[in-house]
Amino acid sequence: MDQRLKSAFRMIAFGCLAAICAAAQTDNNSNLLPSTHFTIKSLKKVDLSNNTATLPLYKGKVGGTTVWYVITDVSDRGIAKELGVNFAPRLKNAGTGCPGCIQEVKSDKKVLGKDDVEFKGMIDFKAKRIFVPGPTGFPPLGAQPGAMGDMKYSPLVRIEGTDAVYNAPMVATGDGDFDVKEHKNTGDRVMRIDKDAMTVDLLFIRAFSNGKDIFYFNFEASDPGDAVIERSAFVPGLGLLPFAGASDDPKGTRNAIFAFANGKLGKISPPAQGLAHVAIDGKLTEEANLENSDLIAALVAGGDSHNVLDFFPTLSDPKMAELYSPIWDLHVAVWSPKAVSQGLNVAQKDANQIRQLAAKGMVTSPGGGPLGSANHIINCPVLGFLNDAPSRPQVPEPPPKPGRIAQ
Repeated sequence: MDQRLKSAFRMIAFGCLAAICAAAQTDNNSNLLPSTHFTIKSLKKVDLSNNTATLPLYKGKVGGTTVWYVITDVSDRGIAKELGVNFAPRLKNAGTGCPGCIQEVKSDKKVLGKDDVEFKGMIDFKAKRIFVPGPTGFPPLGAQPGAMGDMKYSPLVRIEGTDAVYNAPMVATGDGDFDVKEHKNTGDRVMRIDKDAMTVDLLFIRAFSNGKDIFYFNFEASDPGDAVIERSAFVPGLGLLPFAGASDDPKGTRNAIFAFANGKLGKISPPAQGLAHVAIDGKLTEEANLENSDLIAALVAGGDSHNVLDFFPTLSDPKMAELYSPIWDLHVAVWSPKAVSQGLNVAQKDANQIRQLAAKGMVTSPGGGPLGSANHIINCPVLGFLNDAPSRPQVPEPPPKPGRIAQ
C-alpha cells in the first residue's frame, strides 16, 4: 500500500479512537454536576448517578480517639472563600441562649482544618438505625436512631480565641477499617472514605428551594424520629438553637424547612413528595450503601422526601441570601382532607407557596392547627442546585392574620 495511504488510514484510525475516547469521557461525566452549580466550592465531585458528593475530609481527636469531620459552612465571609464552603453569617448567633450549642475546640491555627484539632464531644455510631413503617408509611410504628452525639458534641464549633463559627459535623471515628455498609463507625450517609486522598463520599438529598431543584446534606437532628428518617445522628441539644418560627430573623440561626406528611406517593417527584413517600418509595427501612443498588436507584429516581427550603445562598437579594443557614427549623405540613380528596396534594417547590396554601387552610400542622414550627432542628447544609440557581421566591409571603405571629 502506498505510504501516504497507510498514513491516512492511521490518521483516520487514530481520529476514530480519539472520538470514541472523547465520547466515553462525555458519557462518564454526563452524570456529574457541573462545578458551577456547587455552593460548596471545595466539593471534589457531585455524582448524580448515585446521589453522592465528595467532600474534603479532616482529622481530629477527642481524648485519645481519632475522629473525622467535614466543613460545610462558616460565619466569616473571608474564611468561607478560603475554605470553599457556604457563607452562613447567622451561625454566629448559635450561642444566643444556648452556650452549649457551640463546641469550643483547640487548634494551633486560627482557621479550622489547617492544623490538628482537639474536640470535646463526639458521636457514637455503633447503634443500628431502625425504621418500622406504619400502614401508610408515615407516621412509623417504631423508630430508633443509630448514631448519637454525646453531651459535649455539637457540629457547630469555634476555635478558642476566635470568633468564626463553623458547621463541622463528624462523619466517622477510629483509625481505619471504616464500615460503610452497616455504619458501625460511620454516619448513615457515608458511602466511601479515602484516607489517602482525605475525601469522603456522602449520600445527599434532593429537595426544592424557591421553585428550583437543589441538593443538601443531612448530618444531625434534635428529634430521634427525624434522625431516623433523615439517616442522621441524634443530637438533642440542637433543639435549643435560636429561634423557633423565625426564619427571617437575622438575629436567629434557623431557617424554615417544610416536610409534607401526606403528599402523593410514587417513584418520581414531582408529583410525589413527603415523609410517607420517602418511607415507602425511598426504601427507608434499608441501610444506605453503594452495594444496595435498588435503594440508590430509588433515590435517584425521586424517592427522597423532597422537602422545601426557605432561604438559599444564591438568592439575588443579598439580604435574603445572607439569611441562609444550615440550621433548619422543621415545619411538618399536612394537606387538608379536602385537598387530598381533590388530588391537590402534589409536590410543592416554594416556601411562600406553601405559606399561601396554609393561609387558605389547605395545609396545616399535624392535628389541624396553623402551620408552624415543630421546634425540631436538622443540620442540612446545601451543596448545590440541579439546573437553575434559586434566585427569588416564586410568590410573595402572605401577610400574617391579625393576632397571629408570622411563621
